Amino acid sequence: MWFLALGVVPLGIARVVPGVPGLALVVLGATFVALAVLVRALVLRHRRARADLLDTIAEFVARDAVPCFIADRDGEILYMNSAARTRYAGAGVGSTLAAAFADQFAAPATVIYRLQNKALAGGAAQKDLVIRDGQMRLSVHCVGDEGFLWRSDEIAHLADRGTAGLGGETISLPMMTVSKNGTILFMNEVLRRLLGGRETALDRVFTELPLRPGETHRVAGANGPVDVLVIEAPLSAGRREIYLVPDARQHRLGPGEWGILERLPVPLVRLDKEGTITMATARARRLLGDDAAIGSHLSDQLEGLGRPLSDWLREAWEGRHLGRVETMRAAKADDRFLQVSLEQFHDDAGPALVAVLNDATELKTLETQFVQSQKMQAIGQLAGGVAHDFNNLLTAISGHCDLLLLRHDAGDPDFADLSQISQNANRAAALVSQLLAFSRKQTLRLERLDLADTMGDLSHLLGRLVGERVQLSFEPGHPVLPVRADKRQLEQVLMNLVVNARDAMMPAGGKIRLVLENHLLERPLERDRAVVPAGDYVTIKVIDEGRGISPEHRGKIFEPFFTTKGAGKGTGLGLSMVYGIVKQSGAYVFVDSVEGVGTTFTLYFPVCRSDLTAETAAAAALAVPPEDRPGDAIGAAVPVRALSGLPIGEPNGDLPRPTHAAAPREGGIVLLVEDEAPVRAFASRALRLRGFTVLEAESAEEALKTLEDESLEVDVFVTDVVMPGMDGPTWVSEALRARPGVRVVFVSGYAEDSVAEHRNRIPNAVFLPKPFSLSELTETVSRQLH
Repeated sequence: MWFLALGVVPLGIARVVPGVPGLALVVLGATFVALAVLVRALVLRHRRARADLLDTIAEFVARDAVPCFIADRDGEILYMNSAARTRYAGAGVGSTLAAAFADQFAAPATVIYRLQNKALAGGAAQKDLVIRDGQMRLSVHCVGDEGFLWRSDEIAHLADRGTAGLGGETISLPMMTVSKNGTILFMNEVLRRLLGGRETALDRVFTELPLRPGETHRVAGANGPVDVLVIEAPLSAGRREIYLVPDARQHRLGPGEWGILERLPVPLVRLDKEGTITMATARARRLLGDDAAIGSHLSDQLEGLGRPLSDWLREAWEGRHLGRVETMRAAKADDRFLQVSLEQFHDDAGPALVAVLNDATELKTLETQFVQSQKMQAIGQLAGGVAHDFNNLLTAISGHCDLLLLRHDAGDPDFADLSQISQNANRAAALVSQLLAFSRKQTLRLERLDLADTMGDLSHLLGRLVGERVQLSFEPGHPVLPVRADKRQLEQVLMNLVVNARDAMMPAGGKIRLVLENHLLERPLERDRAVVPAGDYVTIKVIDEGRGISPEHRGKIFEPFFTTKGAGKGTGLGLSMVYGIVKQSGAYVFVDSVEGVGTTFTLYFPVCRSDLTAETAAAAALAVPPEDRPGDAIGAAVPVRALSGLPIGEPNGDLPRPTHAAAPREGGIVLLVEDEAPVRAFASRALRLRGFTVLEAESAEEALKTLEDESLEVDVFVTDVVMPGMDGPTWVSEALRARPGVRVVFVSGYAEDSVAEHRNRIPNAVFLPKPFSLSELTETVSRQLH
């Protein structure tokens, strides 16, 4: 009432106070009113729980032959059984215990007060009193927080029946008499039926010892475990009487009490012996995705257990695996997974099972994403290894082809065939570069780029590629800040995305927009399991008006070899290459799509605040791939294929051609270290044709042994990065200790981590990626020499 009064007063004042003060008074008043409602609700809830407990106790003592009372702390009688109403006709509900016992013994209020305090301290108490007709044993037991169960046994009548302990046969509560050492001296018939027979020790009855009076314990019942409330009454010589009150909060639900559960925010399902759902709360029906779940079999609602559902239910009825959680899919809810556990209980309708449900969709999604991440990592490692081996083969093929072309001019009959071999080797190298892009083990040549100029030049080529039915527009912001990226690879990314957008709009056609603008993130951007740090970015958006992306494809389209196009119409590597290049560049890619409306790919590139020096550019050439992908993008459109017959990886369609003009002869001694014999043979012949003296070694160990001759002079080391045994950077570091002036050319199919670890300690080193041509090799070595 005080909270309500404190709320009404500000609300009344707010009616005459205008503006912000009035609004503040309204908020204050509403807060106090809400507190009043909350307090009232808690009071009602407490009263209802108290009433339920008292009703349960009353049910068990209703037919007890001993007069029993339930009273509160003030001694006010809340309940009397039939024996008490007969014995104490002058008392009733609402009167006090002191008034009921006024004619039985002296100073009843004092006796009741002392026994009640002892019960509060020990859980129970009793006292033998002299009454008009003989003696009375008055006992009290704590019931809940503020209730007390009183029993008034007339000792003379107990003695007439023989042994005092046998008085327990007259009550409906399970009870036993226990000695000081825990031996059970007596059990009444109710307890024997509960346990399925007579027991002689407490540890055969209770699953957990020692007993704690006033608390719930589990009893090994004949039909399964039963939770009971333990009440003790001390006797002489250390003996005690133990009463077991079945815990109504867990085991017995009276008529209409399932309706209370219906309003609780707990997903519960009640099952009968056949597994039919006889009750389901509103929350449970929502999780199952079926408002008509009641009356259906549980197997119609859940699937994916991995064994017959009936076997699981039978085990639960037998008391096995209760409480164990099983994860299954809701059959009538889209992609929803549920954790389900079973428990036994009894109500007025008899024994039943309760299934407790919990939404595990997010947990299952994380598990699926982890498995997918592991799979993609394995595919990436495989792709990188395969691409590296293919680059060795392509280097040998294209290199020996270059050697043959040196001996044939354009008029030679074999020239055209050799040119075809060279061109197709380059096309194969472009395909391998896609594998490297996916696994992010390619070598990027990062440089400072003005995306407005880069994309402006590229948009003319893209306009011709998309065809007449598609209109391409380029919308640059001004001014656009510079970024750091590999120009050739960035052009490949944009080409794949644009042609992908074109295919999504065919045959009807439409409009593709390339939007370039600066974007400031004042706080980190969190989406699609990625976190983009705050800062300045340049965003590139590729927007189409195509079919959009179906939800079932969004999680797969960045996977290698995934495509929705027909056989022979795509490699399935386009978008995996896009993802790999973007991530290796330190950028981010996101996609938004609505089916029937279109798709938008958004690329975030960090702004480059300083120019790249020559030293920084060299380090960038030796940069290693960043850490494994965090899985920060969801879905995209379908992968692209080779564009209009052009090889993927060559945006302008110009295939590199070998240089056939005779180059000036060089001088110098080169130590060539390559474990692949065909590559070593080609490189050795190419360098000798340019006048270099070449020393060959097929391993790092052989190279170091060659260098043991101190009289031998070497100008340049040309070495593979990845070799059996000692790798390239390791043996070069060791060799440079004795020959610090020698320059180094590293060659490899991709840049390995060992290069990054050693590059700062290896001066005058450059990197030449495979496959390389004859002219690229000789020019690189010549530059290092001079």
